[in-house]
Amino acid sequence: MQIRLHNTLTRRVEPVVPAHAGEIRMYTCGPTVYRPVHVGNLRSYLLADWLRRTFELFGHHVVSVKNITDVGHMRQDAVDRGEDKVIAAALAEGKTPMQIAEFYEAAFREDERKLGILPATVYPRATAHVGEMIALIERLLARGLAYVVDGTVYYAVKRFASYGRLSGNVGEALRQGVRSEVDPNKRNAADFALWKRAEPGRSALVWDSPWGSGFPGWHIECSAMSTKYLGERFDVHTGGVDNIFPHHEDEIAQSEGALGHPVVGTWVHGQHLLADGVKMAKSARNTLEVHEIEELGLDPLAFRYQCLLTHYRTRMHFSVAALRQAAEGLDHLRQRVRVLAQLSGDKTTPPRLPERVRVAFGSVALDRWNELLRERLADDLDLPGALALVQACVTDADIPPSVRLQFVHDADVVLGLDLDAVVRERTDAPPVVLEAVAGHELARATRDYDAADRLRAKFDGVRVDDRASGALVARADRRLAPRPRRTIASARELRDRRAKRAVRSWSVCVLAREWPDDVARCVRSVLRFIPADGEVLVLDQGSSEDAKRRLDELAAREPRVLVHHADRDLGEGAGRSALLRVARGRSVLELDPSVEITGPLFTVLEEALGDGAGIVGPWGLRTVDFKHFDEVTAGECDAIQGYCQAARRDILLAIGGFDERYRFYRNLDIAVSSAVRELGLRALAIGADRVTRHEHRAWEALSDEEREKRSRKNYDRMYKRFHRTAVSA
Repeated sequence: MQIRLHNTLTRRVEPVVPAHAGEIRMYTCGPTVYRPVHVGNLRSYLLADWLRRTFELFGHHVVSVKNITDVGHMRQDAVDRGEDKVIAAALAEGKTPMQIAEFYEAAFREDERKLGILPATVYPRATAHVGEMIALIERLLARGLAYVVDGTVYYAVKRFASYGRLSGNVGEALRQGVRSEVDPNKRNAADFALWKRAEPGRSALVWDSPWGSGFPGWHIECSAMSTKYLGERFDVHTGGVDNIFPHHEDEIAQSEGALGHPVVGTWVHGQHLLADGVKMAKSARNTLEVHEIEELGLDPLAFRYQCLLTHYRTRMHFSVAALRQAAEGLDHLRQRVRVLAQLSGDKTTPPRLPERVRVAFGSVALDRWNELLRERLADDLDLPGALALVQACVTDADIPPSVRLQFVHDADVVLGLDLDAVVRERTDAPPVVLEAVAGHELARATRDYDAADRLRAKFDGVRVDDRASGALVARADRRLAPRPRRTIASARELRDRRAKRAVRSWSVCVLAREWPDDVARCVRSVLRFIPADGEVLVLDQGSSEDAKRRLDELAAREPRVLVHHADRDLGEGAGRSALLRVARGRSVLELDPSVEITGPLFTVLEEALGDGAGIVGPWGLRTVDFKHFDEVTAGECDAIQGYCQAARRDILLAIGGFDERYRFYRNLDIAVSSAVRELGLRALAIGADRVTRHEHRAWEALSDEEREKRSRKNYDRMYKRFHRTAVSA
């Protein structure tokens, strides 16, 4: 049986034919080690791990190479602005770039270990292979595929006839795929740098070369290291779909251009992991790291289980709620395996059943299950189908327990859920714990329940579930603990009251992200002045456990305060939409935790809204060009700032609530105000003498670069949608 995979280059599912019989040589684009990887990155590395395990199951020896990118690629002016991320991280922490790279490489290797990813055969570092990169560039120059301009070496894309074959980016598509800021030294906009000249003042990560002092481009390292460790022809190259262009397209041009023949047999790409409907990325503020999975009280292997549920060529929609469901699925599977191993009456366990047991319990049945497993894996790595087979087998009462356990072992060699360790939990427990468990079972059998309960104190790190057929022993850290509180992963999980009649005068909506003292100050100031029938709705956006606990205590003391908890930061637009979904007030006040109400604000807001204004608040904005805004505190204006922004509930519902694409708060207030004004309603500043703005900690916690990046994305979206809205003279 041959393994068939979808080859991105041919766009077909086709057999993988090793260049060397019995051996698979595989290259995986590894991490750039300037910050922690998130689960979106790790999905690609899980794909490579499952491929490797599958090849090994089919009898191949696998040589696995995964590079470590520990070299910057930016120009000196970008370094000075902190955009070369390795160097910027080093400067920020007072360390050398290599110290930073070593730290994050170790963190990456630990994340892989926690997810059950087998170590690669080789983890080559880019900085240790600059000589190989220079040699490869020299070959490209000798073949007329590259040219030098003022110490920078460029690849001449038009000289490589097959450029664009992997991605389909040719002609107009290629021009659109090229960055808008074209280097004037390039002969063609699509050309890319193989070696970059170091500008004056750059001292870190610089090497001598035949073209002067400089550093390698991004793509050349993979060509140099893959061919060094795997040879001029190797079998499989993996990565995420975002690597296809330009990285892998350029890698093909470099490797094949230098060697004069095809290098990679099969290109395998995993699809994106999406969170909140967009690709998971730091810039989108929708990432989750392995240590954060553990902080949620979940085993990182729950993410591995979650990825098994979606085919690698399908976009995976991630949420913490889905991760919890996966953790529950893994917990149920582990529990079934425990029951088979401990309470079935058949104590035969892996690694392999003796031949006499295989005959006695039907090796034909076991062989058939394994044949089905291999069929699923050979069919373009159908891991969801393989996992479904395991679930079907462990629950089939017609199959002897030993056969089921053996199939679990055989399948988990590929799945990598560490189920063998679950099988051994009882026998691996310390002798003193096993003695306590035996005494506990005996005490329960004799109905000495006091003694049985006393013995529980000796179950150190072990959880024991009493069953009619005996005690089931589990390692406590492999059992899923109950949730400390209900959390949501999206606004849709909250009860939808938008179609219901308003029954309160005001709903004050506050989004909390850490800083519980600020939230408490804000909420208490509201309670001093809000009408008696008003309500305060707080959505905690994934704060620390201590901050969550303090918010719960605040709500317990104040009956008009209702706190909802999200698993993570849903984003500003989604968070406000979540609270609008449950609001019961005729009027809604969006209030930032940095604001403290110091006077009878609600009376003034009510009067303004009753006098024909559509959106009101203490701080307004005026503009003549929708680019530059001035703050005003009185009179008609173009927008009301989101620190303290009030509107009728029906008006907010009429404009569709808050656009969930605005993950950051900046410019969302202008977008909401503009949408209200499009209805023909006024924006009105009502004076700031009844409120105080304190330090906005969420803003102060960001670097200047991060503020600009997040604000710019929202501004571009807002301007495109509303710049034609009438503005003040």
